[in-house]
Amino acid sequence: MTSQDCIALIPARGGSKGLPRKNVLPLAGKPLIAWTIDAALRASSIRTVYVTTDDAEIAEVSRAAGAQVIHRPADLASDTATSESALLHALDAIQTQTGSLPEFTAFLQCTSPLTIPEDIDGTVALLRAGAASALGVTAFHHFLWREEDDGAQGINHDKSVRLRRQDMSPQWLETGSIYAFRSADFQTHEHRFFGRVGLYPIPQDRVLEIDVPSDFDLAQARMSETA
Repeated sequence: MTSQDCIALIPARGGSKGLPRKNVLPLAGKPLIAWTIDAALRASSIRTVYVTTDDAEIAEVSRAAGAQVIHRPADLASDTATSESALLHALDAIQTQTGSLPEFTAFLQCTSPLTIPEDIDGTVALLRAGAASALGVTAFHHFLWREEDDGAQGINHDKSVRLRRQDMSPQWLETGSIYAFRSADFQTHEHRFFGRVGLYPIPQDRVLEIDVPSDFDLAQARMSETA
């Protein structure tokens, strides 16, 4: 798989309410963000890995891990700023620096340290196969409910028919770890999902988002088991 036309973009701002400084906290021997950078560097589909950040320490750690750094303005690093705004700024900066826009962009979340190179390559491959945008998902076999005035109602099932797990049609849960899209189309739509969207299945044992201290503890335990 050629890596000439795809980059990885990793947003990592300094502020974090649920787990302060989480992006640089040591996890199983190295800073949290370094796990995602390493996976991207080892992915055969990725030409260059960029981290967009407003934080000097994150920038230093990212460079040490092998990524290039794009400085993110403070107004794009607030609690209300969207990931899309940071990605658009970064792509503009890359286009200015290099004189060209990569055909594909893999948007990776550094809060998902269990991501492996094969997950990145598999998601990017969906773009090469014709998808306009893509994301990592995991199989979902749970029953969802909502409360209504006349009592609880099934959302993804008929409450009067109790299907066995193996009889349920597959549904897919967004992992939050990997997204990919055609760069120029993303600039046009300014959103990560557009056109034909591809789904890349990821096993449940590689799905983990770190938002609060208990997530970090779980990641420590799971990565120690596989070390």
